[in-house]
Amino acid sequence: MLIENAEKHRNRMLRLDGERGKVVASSRTQSCVKNTILARLSVQDLAAISSCLEPIVLRARTVLHEPKRRPEHVYFVEIGLISLRIVAGGSILETALQGHRGAVGASFLLGGHLPTYQAAVLFPGTALRIQVDDLRRIMDERPQIQDVISTYVQSLALHSAQTGLCAARHTREQRLALWLCLACDALDYHVLPVTHDYLSTALGLRRAGITETLIRFEEQGLIRKSRGVLKVDDHKQLRLKACSCYGAITDAYASPEGPGYGKRERDRTCWLATS
Repeated sequence: MLIENAEKHRNRMLRLDGERGKVVASSRTQSCVKNTILARLSVQDLAAISSCLEPIVLRARTVLHEPKRRPEHVYFVEIGLISLRIVAGGSILETALQGHRGAVGASFLLGGHLPTYQAAVLFPGTALRIQVDDLRRIMDERPQIQDVISTYVQSLALHSAQTGLCAARHTREQRLALWLCLACDALDYHVLPVTHDYLSTALGLRRAGITETLIRFEEQGLIRKSRGVLKVDDHKQLRLKACSCYGAITDAYASPEGPGYGKRERDRTCWLATS
């Protein structure tokens, strides 16, 4: 039931047109800008970029980027959850979660270095993608777009660094609470289709320890769990269980240097150019 509710929520949010590069609004002429980075753009900049945006469905376990390979697209996530993780020796270590406030692949545009991480879809949803070369050209023509993307990339870098610090310094309970809170924030939803095995692998913790901690959270009324699904019932109290990394990461996205600064309401409507 939890999975069905999550799927219905996702399907209500966006309808895709079969024509490449065209966003179809739920009303006749307007569309809700769901990605935080795109929502920060002026109407003129959004019109300039929207003609190159291609709406796609993000399917679970799809790999968007592989490490040490040149990305072909940047993905402005609207709905869903993307895991950025280091892959080595058959193991993974997650460095960041990205949802509606993310632009997966944007780091390559600013540094020019091949990504060191893998980007994989953890929870299905939708995104607007653009070819790297098209976005680079538009950024050269419209520096304000580059400024917005640059501040996001800085925030993501801090996010990844803070995750590394957290893994070295904080307790299992703090790290698990942090992951659950950040996942809810990125997904903008409190139903998370994740397993104990995935949490153990992504966080580098023993599965038995993950299970023990989740049972304790459930006994405290913070979460409910069923097979393959976790529902966060008390996000506020769960935040109190998390370490100070939660504030550092969320502040990075909300500060004047981060993409959340001065952001417009996420349900603000504007016309997207479709020609």
